[in-house]
Amino acid sequence: MPLFADLLGWISAAVMLYGYAMVSSSRMAGDGLPYQVINLAGSVALMVSAASHSAWPSAILNVAWAMIGLAAVIRNARSDRRTVGLR
Repeated sequence: MPLFADLLGWISAAVMLYGYAMVSSSRMAGDGLPYQVINLAGSVALMVSAASHSAWPSAILNVAWAMIGLAAVIRNARSDRRTVGLR
């Protein structure tokens, strides 16, 4: 399990860094669904990795990050649904 948790942590950190770089370089919208999904998936994976190493402050931070990401994904989905209904 420790090797899996380490790999999961490194991959999810790289994915989140990619999302941040894309938003920072204006290649992706920070309030868009792709960025929010990247943040949500990355935070959940980092939460698992941190918890497996008993790094509780990081794990709890990523729980909060995931909750914020989930709220943003839901908000985007509702907004997209309303937009599609208006067409």
